[in-house]
Amino acid sequence: MIENSDKFYIGGKWVSPSSASTFAVITPSTEELFERVAEAFEPDIERAVAAARAAFDGGEWTSLSPADRARFLNAIGDILMAQAPTIARNWSNEMGIVLPAAQGLSTWTASAYHFYASLADSFEFEKPMPQQSGNFGLLVREPVGVVAAIIPWNAPPLLIAYKVAPALLAGCTVILKASPEAPSAAYAVAAAAHEAGLPPGVLNVLTADRAVSEALVRNPEIDKVTFTGSSAAGKRIASICGERIARCTLELGGKSAALVLDDADVDLVADAMAGNATMMTGQVCAALTRVVVTRKRYDDLVDAIAARLRDVVVGDPLMQGTQMGPLAMRRQRDRVESYIESGKAEGAELICGGGRPSHLDRGFYVEPTLFAEVSNVMTIAREEIFGPVLSVIPADDEDALIAIANDSDFGLSGGVFTPDADRAYRVARKMRTGTVGQNGEALDFFNIAFGGFKQSGIGREGGVEGLMPFLETKALVLASAPARFA
Repeated sequence: MIENSDKFYIGGKWVSPSSASTFAVITPSTEELFERVAEAFEPDIERAVAAARAAFDGGEWTSLSPADRARFLNAIGDILMAQAPTIARNWSNEMGIVLPAAQGLSTWTASAYHFYASLADSFEFEKPMPQQSGNFGLLVREPVGVVAAIIPWNAPPLLIAYKVAPALLAGCTVILKASPEAPSAAYAVAAAAHEAGLPPGVLNVLTADRAVSEALVRNPEIDKVTFTGSSAAGKRIASICGERIARCTLELGGKSAALVLDDADVDLVADAMAGNATMMTGQVCAALTRVVVTRKRYDDLVDAIAARLRDVVVGDPLMQGTQMGPLAMRRQRDRVESYIESGKAEGAELICGGGRPSHLDRGFYVEPTLFAEVSNVMTIAREEIFGPVLSVIPADDEDALIAIANDSDFGLSGGVFTPDADRAYRVARKMRTGTVGQNGEALDFFNIAFGGFKQSGIGREGGVEGLMPFLETKALVLASAPARFA
Protein backbone atom coordinates (compact mmCIF):
# COMPACT_ATOMS: atom_id res chain seq x y z
CA MET A 1 0.00 0.00 0.00
CA ILE A 2 0.99 3.66 -0.38
CA GLU A 3 1.49 5.76 2.75
CA ASN A 4 -0.07 9.26 2.59
CA SER A 5 -1.83 8.34 -0.66
CA ASP A 6 -4.62 10.82 0.13
CA LYS A 7 -2.18 13.75 0.25
CA PHE A 8 0.48 15.58 -1.73
CA TYR A 9 3.99 16.45 -0.59
CA ILE A 10 4.34 20.22 -0.99
CA GLY A 11 6.58 22.69 0.81
CA GLY A 12 8.08 20.02 3.07
CA LYS A 13 4.69 18.81 4.36
CA TRP A 14 2.03 16.24 3.52
CA VAL A 15 -0.90 18.45 2.57
CA SER A 16 -4.54 17.87 1.71
CA PRO A 17 -5.50 18.19 -1.97
CA SER A 18 -7.81 20.86 -3.34
CA SER A 19 -10.55 18.31 -4.02
CA ALA A 20 -11.72 14.88 -2.90
CA SER A 21 -11.11 13.39 -6.36
CA THR A 22 -8.88 10.31 -6.53
CA PHE A 23 -7.30 8.00 -9.08
CA ALA A 24 -7.93 4.25 -8.88
CA VAL A 25 -4.69 2.29 -9.21
CA ILE A 26 -5.52 -1.15 -10.65
CA THR A 27 -3.39 -4.26 -10.24
CA PRO A 28 -3.04 -5.56 -13.82
CA SER A 29 -2.67 -9.23 -12.90
CA THR A 30 -6.00 -9.32 -11.06
CA GLU A 31 -7.87 -6.28 -12.45
CA GLU A 32 -8.61 -5.40 -8.81
CA LEU A 33 -8.14 -2.13 -6.95
CA PHE A 34 -4.66 -1.77 -5.48
CA GLU A 35 -4.89 1.75 -4.07
CA ARG A 36 -6.50 5.14 -4.46
CA VAL A 37 -4.36 8.26 -4.65
CA ALA A 38 -5.24 11.93 -4.55
CA GLU A 39 -5.79 13.61 -7.91
CA ALA A 40 -4.16 16.99 -8.42
CA PHE A 41 -5.84 19.92 -10.14
CA GLU A 42 -4.51 23.33 -11.14
CA PRO A 43 -4.69 24.83 -7.61
CA ASP A 44 -2.48 21.98 -6.40
CA ILE A 45 -0.07 22.51 -9.28
CA GLU A 46 0.12 26.23 -8.50
CA ARG A 47 0.77 25.50 -4.83
CA ALA A 48 3.59 23.10 -5.67
CA VAL A 49 5.17 25.50 -8.17
CA ALA A 50 5.00 28.35 -5.65
CA ALA A 51 6.73 26.20 -3.03
CA ALA A 52 9.48 25.19 -5.45
CA ARG A 53 9.90 28.77 -6.67
CA ALA A 54 10.18 30.13 -3.14
CA ALA A 55 12.72 27.44 -2.22
CA PHE A 56 14.82 28.26 -5.26
CA ASP A 57 14.62 32.03 -5.10
CA GLY A 58 15.00 32.12 -1.32
CA GLY A 59 18.56 30.97 -1.70
CA GLU A 60 18.93 28.47 1.15
CA TRP A 61 19.14 25.45 -1.17
CA THR A 62 21.03 27.06 -4.03
CA SER A 63 23.56 28.64 -1.68
CA LEU A 64 24.59 25.25 -0.32
CA SER A 65 27.77 23.80 -1.71
CA PRO A 66 27.47 20.73 -3.94
CA ALA A 67 29.04 18.72 -1.10
CA ASP A 68 26.29 19.85 1.27
CA ARG A 69 23.59 18.96 -1.25
CA ALA A 70 25.29 15.59 -1.76
CA ARG A 71 24.72 14.73 1.90
CA PHE A 72 20.99 14.89 1.33
CA LEU A 73 21.30 12.76 -1.80
CA ASN A 74 23.27 10.10 0.06
CA ALA A 75 20.67 10.06 2.82
CA ILE A 76 17.82 9.68 0.31
CA GLY A 77 19.70 6.89 -1.45
CA ASP A 78 20.26 5.05 1.85
CA ILE A 79 16.57 5.29 2.76
CA LEU A 80 15.40 4.10 -0.65
CA MET A 81 17.89 1.24 -0.57
CA ALA A 82 16.43 0.05 2.72
CA GLN A 83 12.90 0.36 1.32
CA ALA A 84 13.68 -1.37 -1.98
CA PRO A 85 11.64 -4.53 -1.18
CA THR A 86 8.48 -2.47 -0.56
CA ILE A 87 9.10 -0.24 -3.58
CA ALA A 88 9.57 -3.32 -5.75
CA ARG A 89 6.40 -5.03 -4.57
CA ASN A 90 4.34 -1.89 -5.18
CA TRP A 91 5.88 -1.60 -8.65
CA SER A 92 4.79 -5.16 -9.44
CA ASN A 93 1.29 -4.48 -8.16
CA GLU A 94 0.97 -1.30 -10.21
CA MET A 95 2.27 -2.28 -13.64
CA GLY A 96 3.00 -6.00 -13.70
CA ILE A 97 6.80 -6.22 -13.68
CA VAL A 98 7.91 -9.57 -12.24
CA LEU A 99 9.05 -9.20 -8.65
CA PRO A 100 12.70 -10.34 -9.00
CA ALA A 101 13.28 -7.77 -11.76
CA ALA A 102 11.57 -5.08 -9.71
CA GLN A 103 13.71 -5.93 -6.69
CA GLY A 104 16.96 -5.78 -8.63
CA LEU A 105 16.10 -2.56 -10.41
CA SER A 106 14.79 -0.86 -7.26
CA THR A 107 18.08 -1.53 -5.48
CA TRP A 108 20.13 -0.50 -8.50
CA THR A 109 18.27 2.76 -9.04
CA ALA A 110 18.57 3.73 -5.37
CA SER A 111 22.32 3.79 -6.00
CA ALA A 112 21.79 6.57 -8.58
CA TYR A 113 21.39 9.02 -5.69
CA HIS A 114 24.79 7.89 -4.38
CA PHE A 115 26.34 8.25 -7.82
CA TYR A 116 25.21 11.84 -8.26
CA ALA A 117 26.28 12.63 -4.71
CA SER A 118 29.77 11.41 -5.65
CA LEU A 119 29.97 14.00 -8.44
CA ALA A 120 30.02 16.78 -5.85
CA ASP A 121 33.75 16.14 -5.43
CA SER A 122 34.69 15.54 -9.05
CA PHE A 123 32.48 17.73 -11.25
CA GLU A 124 33.81 21.24 -11.97
CA PHE A 125 30.97 23.59 -11.08
CA GLU A 126 33.51 26.44 -11.35
CA LYS A 127 36.48 26.26 -13.72
CA PRO A 128 39.16 28.94 -14.16
CA MET A 129 39.74 29.76 -17.83
CA PRO A 130 43.01 31.40 -18.99
CA GLN A 131 42.51 34.74 -20.79
CA GLN A 132 44.97 36.35 -23.25
CA SER A 133 43.87 39.77 -21.99
CA GLY A 134 45.31 39.10 -18.55
CA ASN A 135 41.88 39.18 -16.92
CA PHE A 136 40.65 36.29 -14.81
CA GLY A 137 38.14 34.08 -16.65
CA LEU A 138 35.78 31.69 -14.92
CA LEU A 139 33.32 29.16 -16.35
CA VAL A 140 30.48 28.67 -13.85
CA ARG A 141 27.70 26.09 -13.99
CA GLU A 142 24.62 27.14 -12.05
CA PRO A 143 21.24 25.44 -11.49
CA VAL A 144 18.71 25.91 -14.26
CA GLY A 145 15.98 26.73 -11.73
CA VAL A 146 12.59 25.18 -10.98
CA VAL A 147 12.18 21.80 -12.68
CA ALA A 148 9.00 19.93 -13.58
CA ALA A 149 9.80 16.21 -13.72
CA ILE A 150 7.03 14.22 -15.43
CA ILE A 151 7.22 10.45 -15.00
CA PRO A 152 5.46 7.66 -16.95
CA TRP A 153 3.98 4.47 -15.54
CA ASN A 154 6.36 1.80 -16.77
CA ALA A 155 9.56 2.30 -14.72
CA PRO A 156 8.99 5.02 -12.10
CA PRO A 157 11.80 4.17 -9.61
CA LEU A 158 14.41 4.25 -12.36
CA LEU A 159 13.14 7.33 -14.15
CA ILE A 160 12.56 9.36 -10.99
CA ALA A 161 16.10 8.67 -9.81
CA TYR A 162 17.75 9.87 -13.03
CA LYS A 163 15.75 13.09 -12.99
CA VAL A 164 15.53 14.01 -9.33
CA ALA A 165 19.07 13.10 -8.23
CA PRO A 166 20.99 15.22 -10.79
CA ALA A 167 18.49 18.07 -10.47
CA LEU A 168 19.02 18.22 -6.71
CA LEU A 169 22.80 18.01 -6.98
CA ALA A 170 22.72 20.88 -9.48
CA GLY A 171 20.82 23.01 -6.96
CA CYS A 172 17.44 22.96 -8.68
CA THR A 173 14.10 22.61 -6.95
CA VAL A 174 11.66 20.04 -8.32
CA ILE A 175 7.97 19.34 -8.83
CA LEU A 176 7.72 15.59 -9.40
CA LYS A 177 4.52 14.68 -11.26
CA ALA A 178 3.67 11.00 -10.88
CA SER A 179 1.64 8.88 -13.28
CA PRO A 180 -1.91 8.05 -12.10
CA GLU A 181 -1.31 4.40 -12.98
CA ALA A 182 1.89 3.98 -10.95
CA PRO A 183 2.42 6.68 -8.29
CA SER A 184 3.93 4.67 -5.43
CA ALA A 185 7.61 5.27 -6.25
CA ALA A 186 7.08 9.04 -6.24
CA TYR A 187 5.48 8.81 -2.81
CA ALA A 188 8.42 6.73 -1.60
CA VAL A 189 10.90 9.36 -2.82
CA ALA A 190 8.88 12.12 -1.12
CA ALA A 191 8.90 10.18 2.15
CA ALA A 192 12.65 9.58 1.83
CA ALA A 193 13.31 13.27 1.15
CA HIS A 194 11.24 14.22 4.18
CA GLU A 195 13.05 11.74 6.41
CA ALA A 196 16.41 12.99 5.09
CA GLY A 197 15.48 16.54 6.12
CA LEU A 198 15.48 18.07 2.64
CA PRO A 199 14.61 21.77 3.01
CA PRO A 200 10.93 22.65 2.43
CA GLY A 201 9.91 23.17 -1.18
CA VAL A 202 13.02 21.63 -2.71
CA LEU A 203 11.06 18.51 -3.73
CA ASN A 204 7.30 18.54 -4.22
CA VAL A 205 5.28 15.49 -5.29
CA LEU A 206 1.78 15.11 -6.69
CA THR A 207 -0.19 12.94 -9.12
CA ALA A 208 -2.10 14.36 -12.09
CA ASP A 209 -3.55 13.42 -15.44
CA ARG A 210 -2.37 14.72 -18.80
CA ALA A 211 -4.56 17.83 -18.92
CA VAL A 212 -3.44 19.05 -15.51
CA SER A 213 0.15 18.12 -16.32
CA GLU A 214 -0.04 20.50 -19.27
CA ALA A 215 -0.87 23.30 -16.82
CA LEU A 216 2.38 22.43 -15.04
CA VAL A 217 4.33 22.63 -18.30
CA ARG A 218 2.70 25.93 -19.19
CA ASN A 219 3.37 27.56 -15.82
CA PRO A 220 5.76 30.49 -16.43
CA GLU A 221 7.52 29.82 -13.12
CA ILE A 222 8.82 26.49 -14.46
CA ASP A 223 12.32 26.93 -15.87
CA LYS A 224 12.79 23.40 -17.18
CA VAL A 225 10.70 20.34 -18.00
CA THR A 226 12.18 16.86 -17.96
CA PHE A 227 9.81 14.29 -19.42
CA THR A 228 9.80 10.60 -20.23
CA GLY A 229 6.95 9.23 -22.29
CA SER A 230 5.50 8.97 -25.77
CA SER A 231 6.82 10.90 -28.72
CA ALA A 232 3.37 12.41 -29.25
CA ALA A 233 3.30 13.83 -25.73
CA GLY A 234 6.92 14.93 -26.07
CA LYS A 235 6.12 16.93 -29.18
CA ARG A 236 3.34 18.69 -27.31
CA ILE A 237 5.62 19.51 -24.38
CA ALA A 238 8.38 20.75 -26.70
CA SER A 239 5.95 23.07 -28.49
CA ILE A 240 4.72 24.55 -25.20
CA CYS A 241 8.27 25.03 -23.90
CA GLY A 242 9.21 26.61 -27.20
CA GLU A 243 6.65 29.36 -26.72
CA ARG A 244 8.73 30.81 -23.89
CA ILE A 245 12.10 29.13 -24.54
CA ALA A 246 11.82 27.01 -21.42
CA ARG A 247 14.45 24.29 -21.21
CA CYS A 248 13.35 20.71 -21.77
CA THR A 249 14.79 17.22 -21.79
CA LEU A 250 12.66 14.64 -23.60
CA GLU A 251 13.22 10.89 -23.41
CA LEU A 252 10.69 9.52 -25.85
CA GLY A 253 9.77 6.42 -27.80
CA GLY A 254 11.84 3.91 -29.69
CA LYS A 255 11.70 1.23 -32.35
CA SER A 256 15.16 -0.10 -31.82
CA ALA A 257 16.95 -2.56 -34.05
CA ALA A 258 19.12 -5.55 -33.15
CA LEU A 259 21.56 -6.17 -36.00
CA VAL A 260 22.63 -9.80 -36.18
CA LEU A 261 25.93 -10.19 -38.02
CA ASP A 262 26.88 -13.42 -39.74
CA ASP A 263 29.34 -14.44 -37.03
CA ALA A 264 26.82 -13.99 -34.18
CA ASP A 265 25.97 -16.85 -31.82
CA VAL A 266 22.33 -17.70 -32.63
CA ASP A 267 21.62 -19.03 -29.15
CA LEU A 268 23.01 -15.88 -27.52
CA VAL A 269 20.89 -13.70 -29.81
CA ALA A 270 17.77 -15.75 -29.12
CA ASP A 271 18.30 -15.52 -25.37
CA ALA A 272 18.82 -11.77 -25.54
CA MET A 273 15.81 -11.15 -27.76
CA ALA A 274 13.51 -13.26 -25.61
CA GLY A 275 14.69 -11.21 -22.64
CA ASN A 276 14.00 -7.99 -24.54
CA ALA A 277 10.49 -9.08 -25.42
CA THR A 278 9.53 -10.14 -21.90
CA MET A 279 11.32 -7.63 -19.66
CA MET A 280 8.52 -5.54 -18.13
CA THR A 281 6.28 -7.32 -20.68
CA GLY A 282 8.01 -5.38 -23.43
CA GLN A 283 6.97 -2.04 -21.92
CA VAL A 284 10.47 -0.60 -22.28
CA CYS A 285 11.21 2.30 -24.60
CA ALA A 286 14.72 1.02 -25.33
CA ALA A 287 13.66 -2.57 -26.07
CA LEU A 288 15.16 -4.12 -29.20
CA THR A 289 11.97 -4.97 -31.08
CA ARG A 290 13.23 -5.15 -34.68
CA VAL A 291 15.57 -8.10 -35.25
CA VAL A 292 17.42 -7.55 -38.54
CA VAL A 293 19.36 -10.56 -39.87
CA THR A 294 20.74 -11.81 -43.17
CA ARG A 295 19.03 -14.70 -44.93
CA LYS A 296 22.02 -16.92 -44.12
CA ARG A 297 21.04 -16.97 -40.42
CA TYR A 298 17.37 -16.10 -40.78
CA ASP A 299 15.58 -19.44 -40.41
CA ASP A 300 17.79 -20.66 -37.58
CA LEU A 301 17.30 -17.45 -35.63
CA VAL A 302 13.51 -17.37 -36.08
CA ASP A 303 13.29 -20.96 -34.84
CA ALA A 304 15.54 -20.25 -31.85
CA ILE A 305 13.66 -17.13 -30.73
CA ALA A 306 10.29 -18.86 -31.15
CA ALA A 307 11.42 -21.82 -29.05
CA ARG A 308 12.37 -19.52 -26.19
CA LEU A 309 9.21 -17.42 -26.36
CA ARG A 310 7.02 -20.53 -26.29
CA ASP A 311 8.74 -21.59 -23.05
CA VAL A 312 8.23 -18.27 -21.24
CA VAL A 313 6.24 -18.72 -18.01
CA VAL A 314 3.50 -16.07 -18.07
CA GLY A 315 1.54 -15.39 -14.91
CA ASP A 316 1.29 -13.58 -11.60
CA PRO A 317 4.33 -11.26 -11.36
CA LEU A 318 4.51 -11.83 -7.59
CA MET A 319 4.78 -15.61 -7.90
CA GLN A 320 8.15 -17.35 -7.91
CA GLY A 321 9.04 -18.72 -11.32
CA THR A 322 6.99 -16.23 -13.36
CA GLN A 323 9.06 -14.85 -16.23
CA MET A 324 6.58 -12.37 -17.67
CA GLY A 325 3.63 -10.60 -16.11
CA PRO A 326 0.68 -8.72 -17.62
CA LEU A 327 0.59 -5.48 -19.50
CA ALA A 328 0.07 -2.51 -17.22
CA MET A 329 -3.55 -1.70 -18.04
CA ARG A 330 -6.50 -2.64 -20.20
CA ARG A 331 -5.92 0.11 -22.76
CA GLN A 332 -2.33 -1.05 -23.19
CA ARG A 333 -3.44 -4.63 -23.81
CA ASP A 334 -5.96 -3.37 -26.36
CA ARG A 335 -3.23 -1.35 -28.04
CA VAL A 336 -0.86 -4.31 -28.30
CA GLU A 337 -3.61 -6.58 -29.62
CA SER A 338 -4.44 -4.03 -32.31
CA TYR A 339 -0.82 -4.04 -33.47
CA ILE A 340 -0.79 -7.82 -33.60
CA GLU A 341 -3.89 -7.74 -35.82
CA SER A 342 -2.20 -5.10 -37.98
CA GLY A 343 0.84 -7.33 -38.44
CA LYS A 344 -1.29 -10.23 -39.60
CA ALA A 345 -3.38 -8.03 -41.88
CA GLU A 346 -0.29 -6.53 -43.57
CA GLY A 347 1.17 -9.95 -44.37
CA ALA A 348 3.69 -10.68 -41.62
CA GLU A 349 3.95 -14.32 -40.60
CA LEU A 350 2.81 -14.96 -37.03
CA ILE A 351 5.26 -17.56 -35.70
CA CYS A 352 4.11 -17.79 -32.08
CA GLY A 353 1.92 -16.02 -29.55
CA GLY A 354 -0.52 -13.38 -30.66
CA GLY A 355 -3.28 -14.14 -28.18
CA ARG A 356 -4.09 -14.23 -24.50
CA PRO A 357 -2.69 -17.09 -22.40
CA SER A 358 -5.37 -19.78 -22.14
CA HIS A 359 -4.62 -20.56 -18.48
CA LEU A 360 -5.22 -16.99 -17.28
CA ASP A 361 -8.86 -15.95 -17.04
CA ARG A 362 -8.22 -12.46 -15.71
CA GLY A 363 -5.53 -9.83 -15.96
CA PHE A 364 -4.20 -7.81 -18.88
CA TYR A 365 -2.10 -10.59 -20.40
CA VAL A 366 -0.78 -11.09 -23.93
CA GLU A 367 1.42 -13.98 -25.03
CA PRO A 368 5.02 -13.30 -26.09
CA THR A 369 4.63 -12.80 -29.83
CA LEU A 370 6.99 -13.28 -32.77
CA PHE A 371 6.45 -12.15 -36.36
CA ALA A 372 8.67 -13.25 -39.25
CA GLU A 373 8.89 -12.10 -42.87
CA VAL A 374 8.37 -8.54 -41.71
CA SER A 375 9.06 -5.68 -44.10
CA ASN A 376 10.44 -2.51 -42.60
CA VAL A 377 7.51 -0.58 -44.11
CA MET A 378 4.91 -2.51 -42.09
CA THR A 379 3.19 -0.81 -39.18
CA ILE A 380 4.65 -3.26 -36.66
CA ALA A 381 8.14 -2.29 -37.88
CA ARG A 382 7.49 1.46 -37.86
CA GLU A 383 5.53 2.21 -34.69
CA GLU A 384 6.31 1.61 -31.04
CA ILE A 385 4.08 -1.22 -29.78
CA PHE A 386 5.20 -1.20 -26.13
CA GLY A 387 4.45 -4.84 -25.58
CA PRO A 388 6.01 -8.33 -25.92
CA VAL A 389 6.09 -8.34 -29.74
CA LEU A 390 9.20 -8.96 -31.86
CA SER A 391 9.56 -8.54 -35.62
CA VAL A 392 12.28 -10.37 -37.58
CA ILE A 393 13.29 -8.54 -40.73
CA PRO A 394 15.46 -10.17 -43.45
CA ALA A 395 18.35 -8.29 -45.07
CA ASP A 396 20.78 -9.05 -47.88
CA ASP A 397 24.06 -8.04 -46.27
CA GLU A 398 25.69 -5.90 -43.57
CA ASP A 399 25.06 -2.63 -45.39
CA ALA A 400 21.40 -3.53 -45.69
CA LEU A 401 21.26 -4.30 -41.96
CA ILE A 402 22.48 -0.80 -41.17
CA ALA A 403 20.19 0.84 -43.72
CA ILE A 404 17.14 -0.91 -42.25
CA ALA A 405 18.15 0.05 -38.70
CA ASN A 406 18.45 3.71 -39.72
CA ASP A 407 15.21 3.71 -41.71
CA SER A 408 13.10 4.78 -38.74
CA ASP A 409 11.62 7.91 -37.23
CA PHE A 410 13.19 6.82 -33.94
CA GLY A 411 16.74 6.45 -32.72
CA LEU A 412 16.80 5.52 -29.05
CA SER A 413 18.63 2.24 -28.71
CA GLY A 414 20.23 -0.50 -30.76
CA GLY A 415 22.23 -3.68 -30.64
CA VAL A 416 24.96 -5.35 -32.66
CA PHE A 417 25.39 -9.08 -32.23
CA THR A 418 28.88 -10.31 -33.01
CA PRO A 419 31.77 -11.67 -30.92
CA ASP A 420 34.10 -9.19 -32.62
CA ALA A 421 34.33 -5.86 -30.75
CA ASP A 422 35.96 -4.17 -33.75
CA ARG A 423 33.05 -5.14 -36.02
CA ALA A 424 30.57 -4.10 -33.35
CA TYR A 425 32.29 -0.71 -33.03
CA ARG A 426 32.34 -0.14 -36.79
CA VAL A 427 28.66 -1.01 -37.25
CA ALA A 428 27.56 0.87 -34.12
CA ARG A 429 29.20 4.07 -35.35
CA LYS A 430 27.04 3.88 -38.48
CA MET A 431 23.77 3.50 -36.57
CA ARG A 432 21.73 6.69 -36.06
CA THR A 433 20.72 6.01 -32.50
CA GLY A 434 21.61 7.26 -29.03
CA THR A 435 22.80 3.99 -27.52
CA VAL A 436 24.19 0.76 -28.97
CA GLY A 437 25.12 -2.36 -27.03
CA GLN A 438 27.16 -5.32 -28.21
CA ASN A 439 25.37 -8.64 -27.73
CA GLY A 440 22.46 -7.10 -25.85
CA GLU A 441 24.31 -5.13 -23.18
CA ALA A 442 22.08 -2.27 -22.05
CA LEU A 443 22.05 -1.35 -18.35
CA ASP A 444 25.43 0.37 -18.54
CA PHE A 445 23.86 3.06 -20.72
CA PHE A 446 22.71 4.87 -17.58
CA ASN A 447 26.29 4.96 -16.30
CA ILE A 448 27.34 6.82 -19.48
CA ALA A 449 24.40 8.62 -21.12
CA PHE A 450 20.92 7.55 -22.20
CA GLY A 451 18.80 9.31 -24.79
CA GLY A 452 17.90 9.35 -28.44
CA PHE A 453 18.31 10.73 -31.91
CA LYS A 454 15.44 11.94 -34.10
CA GLN A 455 11.96 11.56 -32.58
CA SER A 456 13.35 9.60 -29.64
CA GLY A 457 14.09 12.77 -27.76
CA ILE A 458 16.29 15.68 -26.78
CA GLY A 459 19.05 15.57 -24.17
CA ARG A 460 20.57 12.79 -22.11
CA GLU A 461 20.01 11.13 -18.74
CA GLY A 462 22.45 9.14 -16.65
CA GLY A 463 26.14 9.63 -15.96
CA VAL A 464 27.77 13.05 -15.94
CA GLU A 465 25.88 13.88 -19.14
CA GLY A 466 22.64 13.56 -17.16
CA LEU A 467 23.72 16.35 -14.82
CA MET A 468 24.42 18.86 -17.57
CA PRO A 469 20.77 19.56 -18.60
CA PHE A 470 20.05 20.84 -15.07
CA LEU A 471 22.81 23.45 -15.27
CA GLU A 472 23.14 26.80 -17.02
CA THR A 473 26.57 27.98 -18.14
CA LYS A 474 27.77 31.41 -17.05
CA ALA A 475 31.01 33.08 -18.15
CA LEU A 476 32.71 35.54 -15.77
CA VAL A 477 35.57 37.85 -16.70
CA LEU A 478 37.11 39.59 -13.68
CA ALA A 479 40.00 41.99 -13.33
CA SER A 480 41.77 39.55 -11.03
CA ALA A 481 41.17 36.23 -9.34
CA PRO A 482 38.81 36.23 -6.31
CA ALA A 483 40.37 35.12 -3.04
CA ARG A 484 39.04 31.58 -3.32
CA PHE A 485 41.03 31.10 -6.54
CA ALA A 486 44.13 33.04 -5.57
